[in-house]
Amino acid sequence: MNPRFPVSFHSRIAELDASAWNALAGDYPFLRHEFLGALEETGCVSPLTGWTPRHLLIGAREQPLLLAPLYEKTNSWGEFVFDFAWARAWESRGLDYYPKMLLAIPFTPATGPRVLCAHDGASGHDGDTMRAAALAAIASDAAARGRSSAHALFIDEPLRNAALAAGWLLRRDCHFQWHNRGYRDFEDYLAGFSADKRKKVRRERRRCAEQGIEFETRTGAQLDRATIARVHELHASTFRRHGHPPYLNADFFQRVAATMGDAFIVVLARRAGECVAAAVYFRSSSTLYGRYWGADGDYHSLHFEACYHQGIEYCIRHGLARFEPGTQGEHKLARGFEPAFTWSAHWLADPVLRTAVARYLEREAEAVAEYADVAAHHTPFRHGPWR
Repeated sequence: MNPRFPVSFHSRIAELDASAWNALAGDYPFLRHEFLGALEETGCVSPLTGWTPRHLLIGAREQPLLLAPLYEKTNSWGEFVFDFAWARAWESRGLDYYPKMLLAIPFTPATGPRVLCAHDGASGHDGDTMRAAALAAIASDAAARGRSSAHALFIDEPLRNAALAAGWLLRRDCHFQWHNRGYRDFEDYLAGFSADKRKKVRRERRRCAEQGIEFETRTGAQLDRATIARVHELHASTFRRHGHPPYLNADFFQRVAATMGDAFIVVLARRAGECVAAAVYFRSSSTLYGRYWGADGDYHSLHFEACYHQGIEYCIRHGLARFEPGTQGEHKLARGFEPAFTWSAHWLADPVLRTAVARYLEREAEAVAEYADVAAHHTPFRHGPWR
């Protein structure tokens, strides 16, 4: 490590200056100091949930050269890049896979920056140099403390290039994203669909109306505490119905609504005046991110409307270029979402296991590419995704 780049690790994001952090974070919502701080302050992120903060700072607190959300993990939950088989392989060799190091945003499978760089090439700390320094610092710290591995999840292209140059293993997956091609309104968007796919979407939207469900969109500043509590109740109960405890608690919802303003968006579904479902989004200046959903019952087509169609309409209305609705689901294809690759990078301490994982990732990458190619041929557009 260059001695001009002092490195330190921090157990609470509150130890790092919020204004300096946000000055580097820009408007990507999940890297805002308020978002990461809310996770820690409400206990969603803590050693008890498997996330021990170890945030990286290169430079001085008042004038950071680089900042990064770094965690020590004692499990693999809430990551959305699955490495459970890797953990079993470590254990089969009598080695401990956990704790591991994670450069990521908890519970957030959304591509974006994972290191925040100050750009000043004249003084020798341009973005490429600082990203390389960050990866070296993380690997060095992991090795010094006997950690099995370090992982960077849902990384952007600059960090992907830096990780490849540093010898980290790259892994790709396929998610589905929507792209705004200058649509005037939702009907203009549907005009590019084949007739049967267009008819299906219109039928889905009509079924919500036939059930007496109406929608309203509000930002965090427009939500009162009772409504936010109801949104979390719907989210948590839906998680539990599927056999999973929710990662996020009610206090977290209250805090992000209060501190993130227009970047926090909720679509409320009401029936006879009662809130029966809600979809939670975050946004930047260019992208909408679908994150959480909940409903108090089974309503025909409501999930598609609240989580996809309402989000697409929001993007068209506000001129956003892209919509990332979250993980999973070929069902997104019929509604106009297209396959897109997501990337992660992995440093593994054990050379034997690193070789085995590298071979596995080569095979997996081929399968993911084939899957994305097949999926691209199942979009609803008449002439492919571009009109």
